[in-house]
Amino acid sequence: MMMKIVQKTAAGIGLLCLAALFINAFQDAPTDENLQKKIINDYNVYALQVPSDLNFAGEAMPLDNPDILERMDKELLVNTYWQSNGLLMFKRAQKYFPIIEPILAKNGIPDDFKYLAVIESGLTNARSAAGASGFWQIMKATAKENGLEVNANIDERYNLELSTQVACDYLKKSKERLGSWTNAAAAYNAGNYGISKRLKAQKVEDYYDLLLGQETGRYVFRIIALKEILSHPTKYGFNFRQKDLYTAIPTYKVSVDTVVTDFAQFAKDLGINYKILKIHNPWLRENKLNNKSRKKYFIDIPKKGYYTSKP
Repeated sequence: MMMKIVQKTAAGIGLLCLAALFINAFQDAPTDENLQKKIINDYNVYALQVPSDLNFAGEAMPLDNPDILERMDKELLVNTYWQSNGLLMFKRAQKYFPIIEPILAKNGIPDDFKYLAVIESGLTNARSAAGASGFWQIMKATAKENGLEVNANIDERYNLELSTQVACDYLKKSKERLGSWTNAAAAYNAGNYGISKRLKAQKVEDYYDLLLGQETGRYVFRIIALKEILSHPTKYGFNFRQKDLYTAIPTYKVSVDTVVTDFAQFAKDLGINYKILKIHNPWLRENKLNNKSRKKYFIDIPKKGYYTSKP
């Protein structure tokens, strides 16, 4: 009997405490008006002013066309307010643009094409469902046609320097065939034949006059949106310090023209570990190098002092 009384008393006290918590919570909760003010003060979403002088590779965007203006406005909004992705693009651009930019310049490709790599892969070694791989999302057949080695052992689409060169070669051919850098950028998505066929069928000469599917129809607009945002971070609400950005680790190249039976041991002999070797050489797809042809490869090894983990 005593146990039951104690249990009932404890239960009653518990209910009183719970009720008190609800009362306090209700009293502390903001009113609808205060809550609205809090939301307004803490977070704001603004309409954006589309700059009147947007261009791609020096080729003006026809923003006096209301269709073009609305599509550009959409891409600026989508990419400005996808804040986490935007910050990652700033961080990665600091690390990888210095590798891409001189290769574009050497080949006479406008610097704006570095933003094509941003929208293709987010500056990562991505792989699409269709099998396109690397920063430049190159298909296996295209890679082989342009001299890259692609097999289970080696996949040079993941070599940023070599794949950027292949992208340059492709873009130069596109420009020669299609007449403008804007058309060439669109062809990187839809193919030279695809863009050429649509231009002819629709009796126009310019990408902005084409009726296209959603992906290719957004393609150049997305490139220009990323160019604009990455070029003017504070204008679009992105705030960071230089030290917040990623930086490339200095490396030196080791030439190899023999079989390597164990890359873990190879890495250890060079003072690093297997993981770090693969981070800097993602094109090495296995833990060995077959190399029956005795081809000369150049493997990037980070300079000492940048990784603290034991090899």
